[in-house]
Amino acid sequence: MASETRTPVVLCWHMHQPSYQDMRTGEFLFPWVYLHTIKDYSDMAAHLENEPEARAVVNFAPVLLEQIETYLVQIERWRHGAGEIGDPLLSALVAAELPETGTPAFLDLMEKSLRANPERIIRRYPAYARLAELADIYRKKPELQRYISSRFLSDLLVWYHLGWMGETIRRDNHCIQSLQEKGYNFSMEDRRVLLDVIFDVLSGIGPRYRHLAHKGQVELSVSPYTHAMLPLLLALESAREAMPEIALPAHSHYPGGEERSGWQLEKARMVFQRFFGIEPVGCWASEGGLSQATLGVLGQHGFQWTASGDSVIHNSLNLAREQEPELSDSGIHQPYSFGESPVTVFFRDDGLSDLIGFTYADWHAKDAVGDLVHHMENIASEAKGKPGPVISVIMDGENAWEYYPENGFHFLDELYRVLAHHPRLELTTYQELTANPVSEPVRLPHLVAGSWIYGTFSTWIGDPDKNRAWDLLCEAKIHYDRVMDNGSLNAEQKESAKQQLAICEGSDWFWWFGDYNPAQIVSDFEHLYRRHLVNLYEIIGYPAPASVFQKLSQGSGEPARSGTMRPGHEADNPA
Repeated sequence: MASETRTPVVLCWHMHQPSYQDMRTGEFLFPWVYLHTIKDYSDMAAHLENEPEARAVVNFAPVLLEQIETYLVQIERWRHGAGEIGDPLLSALVAAELPETGTPAFLDLMEKSLRANPERIIRRYPAYARLAELADIYRKKPELQRYISSRFLSDLLVWYHLGWMGETIRRDNHCIQSLQEKGYNFSMEDRRVLLDVIFDVLSGIGPRYRHLAHKGQVELSVSPYTHAMLPLLLALESAREAMPEIALPAHSHYPGGEERSGWQLEKARMVFQRFFGIEPVGCWASEGGLSQATLGVLGQHGFQWTASGDSVIHNSLNLAREQEPELSDSGIHQPYSFGESPVTVFFRDDGLSDLIGFTYADWHAKDAVGDLVHHMENIASEAKGKPGPVISVIMDGENAWEYYPENGFHFLDELYRVLAHHPRLELTTYQELTANPVSEPVRLPHLVAGSWIYGTFSTWIGDPDKNRAWDLLCEAKIHYDRVMDNGSLNAEQKESAKQQLAICEGSDWFWWFGDYNPAQIVSDFEHLYRRHLVNLYEIIGYPAPASVFQKLSQGSGEPARSGTMRPGHEADNPA
């Protein structure tokens, strides 16, 4: 059979956003959930729909799915006059009255409507580029602001949403094409039509991926509920397995971390099952963050596979060789298991994945795919005769494509076309490889704790700002535990507190703290993190300490890809 001679290739796309919603007010502080949904999550589904022979693993963070659902509920209520749209940008798109020129609210909406890739999105459309030029004049010459009408802002809002629209939608949707051709002077009817398109895209995401899974084209997997970093919840000191000298927070451990890790996984299963109607077989632990204890928790909750970065397996092999010097290097293109854990672990080829994330955006699509597939063919040739080889490309499903022409349309189209019909490479899923293994996974005594970024946890802990954030979370958890046990909260309040604590446990907040990140994004995320903590204190009825109101981190760096992506190996960091 052909499948016996072709080397398995898994393309695993991870879709996630943290909670941008203030649970107390219902307001979304940032628009990235719905913008990445209309641009990236929709396009990623469409490329698979357009190539029926292609297969992939698509992983969803449950907190992302819930936020998409909240947008749909808010828009539907607004349509019926029963509520407001909680996202300021989306609300402004269809607002009957926009802020007056010269007001802080006007300037805020203007600046937010320009948060798009200048080369690939803004300058692609002459009308959008002209509005961006006018915004620059607006900033530099305040005396001219009084002469700029609200029409400028309404057109800018329309173009912002058109710019963020997925390429597959842009090519197929007549309403979007009509608005682009019109170019300016958009009416309220135009703006409402655009909102209708956005609503339709948001509402179609769950059913489309559910259908792809039902057809067997896609394996859907899940992350911990709020994308929490389970190894650190379980043991902050696990960071020292890969970095023995790393500085740790003042608190020695996260209180009740094992119980919270189990809650994160159980809640993830519940949300996933509600959205997709199936049970997940695999769990992409947030950012590939694994430890031996994490494997134990994953196994307890019935997960059969997980994955991480290739530095983690290199560290684990090096540790195993200290005990068994004659141990052969099985490499990264093999499934593994560790200790007594029944969970199969696959490892990302960081070199291949980072080529997509950081190199190919400026290449012609055919050249880029040809180069990638050539690397895969070489790996397949070297793996010939070895038991159970598998090539894993694991990436964010949203952040790379804005750096490609037309949102990666040509690259992804070519990638799926070539791999779906390749004579020596076979697209498959981890579920298939786990259910029908060619051979037993290579078993090692212990997994050295780490993530897909550098094989360490340094992106989330160790920096003074990150450690302060952990101490704030640990302190809040201590107060949370006391209140949850003293009987002062009713059942509904306890559920709200659990939900709010989970949001604070998300890994994304810690990712952004540190001087090497851009100042604006650090400011956004540290403010939102502290707001989530304040909300937690309000729910449990305990006064928030003064430290929660003090700025955590500044940020002054200019990392590649604005810091939203990082390469697997520190030596390859293009920042």
